[in-house]
Amino acid sequence: MTETEIEDLVLKLNKIEAVKFGEFKLKSGLISPVYIDLRLIVSYPDILEQVARVMWNQIKACDFDIICGVPYTALPIATCMSLGFNLPMVMRRKEVKEYGTKKAIEGAYQAGQRCLIVEDLVTSGASVLETLRPLTSAGLNVSDVVVLIDREQGGEAHLSRQGLKLHAAFRLTKMLDVLVKHQQVSEEIASKVHAFVAGNQTIIPSPTPIPTPTPTPLPIPVKCKRLPYENRIPLCKNEMSRRCLEIMVTKKTNLSVAADVATAEEMLAIADAVGPYICVYKTHVDIFDKWDEEIVRKLQALAEKHNFLIFEDRKFADIGNTVVSQYGGGIYKIADWSDITNAHLVPGPGIIDGLKEVGLKKGRGLLLLAEMSSKGTLAKGDYTEAVAKIAEEHPDFVMGFISINPAKWTNGPGSPGLLHMAPGVQLSEGGDALGQQYNTPVNVVGNRGADVIIVGRGIIKAADPAAAAKEYQAAGWKAYEESL
Repeated sequence: MTETEIEDLVLKLNKIEAVKFGEFKLKSGLISPVYIDLRLIVSYPDILEQVARVMWNQIKACDFDIICGVPYTALPIATCMSLGFNLPMVMRRKEVKEYGTKKAIEGAYQAGQRCLIVEDLVTSGASVLETLRPLTSAGLNVSDVVVLIDREQGGEAHLSRQGLKLHAAFRLTKMLDVLVKHQQVSEEIASKVHAFVAGNQTIIPSPTPIPTPTPTPLPIPVKCKRLPYENRIPLCKNEMSRRCLEIMVTKKTNLSVAADVATAEEMLAIADAVGPYICVYKTHVDIFDKWDEEIVRKLQALAEKHNFLIFEDRKFADIGNTVVSQYGGGIYKIADWSDITNAHLVPGPGIIDGLKEVGLKKGRGLLLLAEMSSKGTLAKGDYTEAVAKIAEEHPDFVMGFISINPAKWTNGPGSPGLLHMAPGVQLSEGGDALGQQYNTPVNVVGNRGADVIIVGRGIIKAADPAAAAKEYQAAGWKAYEESL
């Protein structure tokens, strides 16, 4: 998580008054100069999702099988983490019913599993320990706790004595630094808060020893690596991303073929041959020997016949006003026939606005080039992170990314409503003399988190493109199923 992301979230929390300064009587009877009320974030879905992401970033390397939110404020946070990152979840009842199953922990779990506790903030850690006891009594093992805010009043030390490691997205002092920097809080108020925190460290009475359950071996881990395609369809906010996933599920294919050929006739012939095995057909219209309305009609007829989407790999990279004309006009009129197109974000987010002006009303989708498969590419690091962040701000038109290894991004692949299409895929790894680097379907889908594999020469240069496409379809789908 970058400093910019931390500052952005802190300022948003301040804006919605989830953080207040003044005089507030706490449950303990103390008068505090600061009050943090994270219950408000349920009314702001974008902030709730951002909170879930920064907390996930703190614990994505931790070892756990399921998560459990501390009632009640942390429940929507845990639910958002569960949906966003496909994490199995259980719930702790604050009041156990006297009828029915009389369970303190609800959900599907097995004794011996590792459970991560999710909390909104920690002061003394008492509420976390209240959740720890029923979890361990149910046979679950707990070693990690993630919170958004550590008030720095002794909670971390108290939890450590119980064998729990606290992972905080940020501390109260960090929040104060950000708010002072942006002139949202005066130095005087910040000093009062610092003094209050230092002078009011919490003490927890020695707890009753927590019973140690008999360890139960787990035969098979139940944690999933990804959300199934069909479960992601309702999460898509762009029409093309929904359609793409629907086609993938219906045809059991995550294969896109890149028709990098010289003639329109060859492009159409390959489309007809590989059509039954693909979800997306990728073109480079400006390399064909000719282009007219009749070619468009034939290509769209093949897309309807075989149920695939058309993706013009235009890689727009100009200012917003220029791409309006490039996308909607010219001799190619790309927006009229291509379901999907893509763009570099080098010019800034204005390029999205320009393309959206033309494509949104036509129901089109845009892929952002976050990474590329060529050796020495500059599309990496901070650029990739910036692309991922801006995509989240345009979910109605941006349907996903051209990416290489989204599993290693700071926040992982991101929203499950966005798709990742990976170029440079062949059945064996390697490269060519011009710097193209190839990866296998198992590596791209299973390890790197891609949704769609893009294959060019491995199919279009094959003696039998249809047979090659069928082979890649099987390999790509197998890699997907094994990643569930």
